[in-house]
Amino acid sequence: MSDQAAMPRTWAKRDYHRQWLLRQADALMDFFQYRAIDPKGGFHDLTAEGLPLDPQKATRGIHTSARMVHCYSIAYLLGRPGAGDIIDHGVRYLWQQHRDQRNGGYFWSLNDDGPVDDTKQGYGHAFVLLAASSAKAAGHPLADQMLADVTEILDTRFWESRHGAIAEEFGVDWSLIDGGDYRGQNSNMHLTEALMAAFEVTDERHYLEKAESIADLVIRCAAGSVGFRVAEHFDAEWQIDRNYYHRNEMFRPAGTTPGHWMEWSRLLLQLWSLGGKQHGWMPEAAKSLFVQAMSLGWDKERGGLFYTLDWEDRPAKTSKLWWPMCEATGAAHFLNEHLPADDFYEDTYRLVWSMIANRFIDHANGGWHEELTEELEPSHALFPGKGDIYHALQACLIPLFPATGSLVRAIQETGGRL
Repeated sequence: MSDQAAMPRTWAKRDYHRQWLLRQADALMDFFQYRAIDPKGGFHDLTAEGLPLDPQKATRGIHTSARMVHCYSIAYLLGRPGAGDIIDHGVRYLWQQHRDQRNGGYFWSLNDDGPVDDTKQGYGHAFVLLAASSAKAAGHPLADQMLADVTEILDTRFWESRHGAIAEEFGVDWSLIDGGDYRGQNSNMHLTEALMAAFEVTDERHYLEKAESIADLVIRCAAGSVGFRVAEHFDAEWQIDRNYYHRNEMFRPAGTTPGHWMEWSRLLLQLWSLGGKQHGWMPEAAKSLFVQAMSLGWDKERGGLFYTLDWEDRPAKTSKLWWPMCEATGAAHFLNEHLPADDFYEDTYRLVWSMIANRFIDHANGGWHEELTEELEPSHALFPGKGDIYHALQACLIPLFPATGSLVRAIQETGGRL
């Protein structure tokens, strides 16, 4: 047998590639760990060069603090020195500042004077659940209390049993916003991730059952009805709203978002694995979502995933963002592990990582470019700097561990052995 034939088929099993991924993960953790802490509370968004972005007027979003807690809980479990301080800083800010001690729930954003946006968003609460679950795995003393608190809020304020998913948003006093008519898949997708994490650290099946319910509604029913294109926007009865428009293109872009098709592809396989592989529709749906994302969303001339498509499958917002690329690598890895017969997954994995290495990693300043133009030049139309480690760190670490659950669970089960 030749040396070539003896090599592992997938890059994720080759020593050099694994070392390269770990170096990228370390570089990301270095970039954020020593720059992002705001001594007044929470975390700075960073400029492209890694400096605090407008520190005198800084608004701290709940998802930023929660994601930092989640990511540095992963780092702590791996044995990274100093990660515990990041967890503690973030958890205390979420618990003491973001938490509405009068009305319950968690404010969307704050500055030094208090709430900037005091609405209660499903998206934000999903990330609080993820942060609490990861902090519990890392042993933070406030994690159990925060996990119980946000679980109660999700159950009593957001969860709609007749649909099997959460409502989107409320005012500070839990009043309806715009009649309460909007439902969104993005918040429910991230809640699916968080519910799985909560199940892993508690072994309480109600978390897993809710995750399965959301996946059934958003993917099997809704996406399955439109050729496995993931609809982003729905009305109060969970009917697809193809004409929905919101000025916030970062969180609610019009049309469809191929990056979310990739994200769901991985989450479905994770959910299928955690649930004992009893939902037979999930692997085929994961495969269909991945194939559709590459077929319709990949720029075949320049490379990269378009940010959004319209409902005629034409590129709409043609920017190339970092997070869809990250989700593509994670989905390709899970498909490689669970459905390994098709070389398409491995070919895509290599294609996407090669573009990340050459275009998205900022070799001059550190961190990753969060946005490129259609022509693959760095841009800041949607994202002013480098505000987030979450997607990129997970992209680097997911291929290093078994594709059987979350990173937190995989690290715990393997003892962090790479």
